Amino acid sequence: MELVHQGKVRDVYADGGDLILVASDRVSVYDVVLPTPIPGKGALLTALSLWWFEQLADIVPNHIVSAEDVPAEFAGRAVRVKRLDMVKVEAVVRGYLTGSGLAEYEKRGSVCGIDLPAGLVDGSKLPEPIYTPTSKADVGDHDLPMTFAETEDALGADLATRVRDITMSVYRRGSEIALEKGIIIADTKLEFGIDAEGTLRLADEVLTSDSSRFWDAAAWKPGQTQPSFDKQFVRDWAKSTGWKPDDAEAPEIPQAIVDATLARYIEAYELLTGRSWS
Repeated sequence: MELVHQGKVRDVYADGGDLILVASDRVSVYDVVLPTPIPGKGALLTALSLWWFEQLADIVPNHIVSAEDVPAEFAGRAVRVKRLDMVKVEAVVRGYLTGSGLAEYEKRGSVCGIDLPAGLVDGSKLPEPIYTPTSKADVGDHDLPMTFAETEDALGADLATRVRDITMSVYRRGSEIALEKGIIIADTKLEFGIDAEGTLRLADEVLTSDSSRFWDAAAWKPGQTQPSFDKQFVRDWAKSTGWKPDDAEAPEIPQAIVDATLARYIEAYELLTGRSWS
C-alpha cells in the first residue's frame, strides 16, 4: 500500500479503489503532535467512531466500506473507506462555552461572528448550539476560526449550508444520546467529503474523545474546569509545564498522564456504548 497522507493522528493508505484509514496512538494538542503516544488510543477512537456512525446513519451517510477488510497489522484501529474529495472546512459546533470559543467571547462578546449573551463564563451552556467552523490546517499549522459567510465563499452557499445543517443535526442527536449516559458533549468537530457520485459523507472520526469535549454531566458547574473524559486532560497538563505551541520541541508525556488519559478514553467508550473495553 502507498502512504498518501499523514495527519496529526491518522495515516491514510491507498489500497485499490479504496483508502485504509489508520488511527495511530499519537496525540495532538493545540495542533501540535506530542512525542509520546497513548497506547491503545487508536483502537478506542476507531471503535467509538464505528459505534457513532451506526447511531447517525439515518442523518448522514458515512465513508465506511469495511471495518474488517484491512491489513492484519492495522486490525482494530483501521477502517477501509471510500475515496472522498474532502471539504476544506472543519465543521465545529458548540453547545457550551469553553476553550478557544471562550477566549474569543471574552475579547469580542461573540464567536465566529455570532453574538452571544453577556455574562457567560467557562462552561456556560449556550442558549442554542452554534456553528463555529475553522479552516482545515496542515500538520504543524493552526486551524483558524471562520464566519459562516467565509465558508460560503470557500465552499459555495449550497455546500456550506448542507455541511452546517448536518453538523448541527449530528450534534443534537449525539448530545441527546450522550446525556442519557451521563456525558455532556460540550463541543465537537466533524469532517466531510464528497464521493465519486457526488454524495456528501461524514468522514474521519465522529464524536470521540479526540474530536469532542466530553464532560461529566453530574459534576458540570459553570465557572470552573469541568471533569472530562477527553484529551483536555492532556491539554491542561501540557499548558501546566509552561510549554507553548510555538516552542521548538513539545514535551514528553509522563507515564502517569498517559495512564490517566487512557483511563478517561476507556470510561467514555464504556459509558457511551454500554460495552466493556478489554
